Amino acid sequence: MADRYTQFTNSSVGKFLAPKLGLPQPTPLRRYEPGQAPLDGPALLGAAKGGRLEKTVGEQLNSAGIDVRKEAGLSSDGVKYGALVFDATGITDPARLRELYDFFHPVMRQVGYCGRVVVLGTPPELTSGKEQVAQRALEGFTRSVGKELTKGATSQLVYVAPGSEGATESTLRFLLSAKSAFVDGQVIRVGTAGAGSASITAPTNWEKPLDGKVALVTGASRGIGASIAEVLARDGAHVVVLDIPAQGADLSQVANKIGGSALQLDITASDAGTKLVDYFTERHGNLDIVVHNAGITRDKKLANMDEGRWDSVLSVNLLSQLAVNDTLLASSVLGENARFIGVSSVAGIAGNLGQTNYGTSKAGVIGMVDSTAPAVAEKGHTFNAVAPGFIETQMTAKIPATIREPARRLSSLAQGGLPVDVAETIAWYANPASAGVNGNVVRVCGQALIGA
Repeated sequence: MADRYTQFTNSSVGKFLAPKLGLPQPTPLRRYEPGQAPLDGPALLGAAKGGRLEKTVGEQLNSAGIDVRKEAGLSSDGVKYGALVFDATGITDPARLRELYDFFHPVMRQVGYCGRVVVLGTPPELTSGKEQVAQRALEGFTRSVGKELTKGATSQLVYVAPGSEGATESTLRFLLSAKSAFVDGQVIRVGTAGAGSASITAPTNWEKPLDGKVALVTGASRGIGASIAEVLARDGAHVVVLDIPAQGADLSQVANKIGGSALQLDITASDAGTKLVDYFTERHGNLDIVVHNAGITRDKKLANMDEGRWDSVLSVNLLSQLAVNDTLLASSVLGENARFIGVSSVAGIAGNLGQTNYGTSKAGVIGMVDSTAPAVAEKGHTFNAVAPGFIETQMTAKIPATIREPARRLSSLAQGGLPVDVAETIAWYANPASAGVNGNVVRVCGQALIGA
């Protein structure tokens, strides 16, 4: 649905009136198109003394076709940076947090349109003493920077475990590109791959990183699910789109559009997992990517909610996913380095009025990631989730304007996201080079001002 307010504030009249009235001015976001340059401008790369990532990161950025600068130009030289990247792993004492100021302060005004700020650190839980304090402080810095940036720019923190220095490329390519347009103020952890057959290798073709992979996307007949299917197919996967029989016509249209396959199945059926194992074994030989997108809402305040509304939401949004996971993991259908990806929600983090059932189910998805990620890592797989905020869909279009408009504006980017923003984040998780990304829940919400 069109965001008329954003259209107005980017018109000549709107550009004149909005600042005079103190109104938010959302910037139309730069989103990915095949063949697009990674950044609109060079990346400035810096490091705290003793940082362990600067050399590797520099090589990875060069490999991605990014113009890397090591010294900041004068603020008056006209340079607009596409990204500011700082290796903070060398900060072992809170007193040395001043190094963040020294690097960023002179160049903050030189961050260009839809620019990127990325800080790299060491997971605080893997450190101790003053270093732990200093590394934890990086979260407050990056999230605050995200709220100061303008013109569609974003800020992220990536914690990289010692020994995982070579596992950051897929994450940096994602965060520095237009694929992460609506991801802002996030903390991402990159570790070593699991003890199974997992390996962190760059795809042969970064434009088609999922070549040869088979993916399942549930709830894929429209909206976010259809967009996920399109992006995974764009990246080279054969995508099986799944939905209930009542959505069969729409489901077939999605499958035809992407050159995939349609599977009509009620994911809450007791034998759904077994049917999936049989289907993928017989038709495709294996299954590499599982995206649990199917979800419903049945909103009422708890005092007015009948048990049917509670049970149906928990069944579709959480319990069916747990049952399917158990069946898939107990079978031999999964390929090496399989990816499980859940779709949570900001409602599962901050809660929503009239959505105790939905918020419970989506918080449960986060719990599913926390409990399952370590176990699947032992088999060489990963388990992550996205948590969308306000996304422009048919569902959000039906929200009354008095609620919809504040929901759109209450983020650092002051606008709603698009289904493709969720899909791009899921495709990053699915990338074979993301084997070190496990147990993460990344919000796709433009750094919503409500929730952690």
